[in-house]
Amino acid sequence: MKSIMTITGDLGSGKSTVAKKICELTGMQYFSTGTIQRQIAAERGIDTLQLNKDCKNDKSVDDLIDGRLRAMNTDGTDNIIIDSRLAWFFVNSAFKIYLTCSPEVAAQRVSLDKVRTNEPGGSREEILAHLLERQKEENERFKLFYGADCSDMNNFDLVLDSSHSTPEEVADAILNAFEAHKQGSGK
Repeated sequence: MKSIMTITGDLGSGKSTVAKKICELTGMQYFSTGTIQRQIAAERGIDTLQLNKDCKNDKSVDDLIDGRLRAMNTDGTDNIIIDSRLAWFFVNSAFKIYLTCSPEVAAQRVSLDKVRTNEPGGSREEILAHLLERQKEENERFKLFYGADCSDMNNFDLVLDSSHSTPEEVADAILNAFEAHKQGSGK
């Protein structure tokens, strides 16, 4: 069995932090489609919410990212964790993880994150509104273009609430579940 994990979930749920922690603990490679999106948004002089809205009429960004994910099914990719809202849909052999988080905790995390670039700031209420609108835009686009329902938790091998856990606790829970998954598959 390949060692490929996809991690997705609610915006602000700690996907990137947890994925990077897993890489630290295991030596797996880290791949982030969000980083690609933020770079494209910055190049265009817009924020990520506007990029998501623009993507409804211009599939070139999605096509670029999706093609890269689809290729991972056949190009020998292994020992990687993919931080992406939609990789679970494209990378068939992956162990699929979804992190949930209360919207208030997510807004607090994003407001304190000084590393994120090209994300609107403001009050926690403004950040919360932005996160909820962005997630809604993405989920609608994914369902429209691909029939991918990110809100259906049956699409995932593991669903964890990260609201009141440290990144280390979430990473440990994921690694334990992944190991059990590998053992259960006979690999």
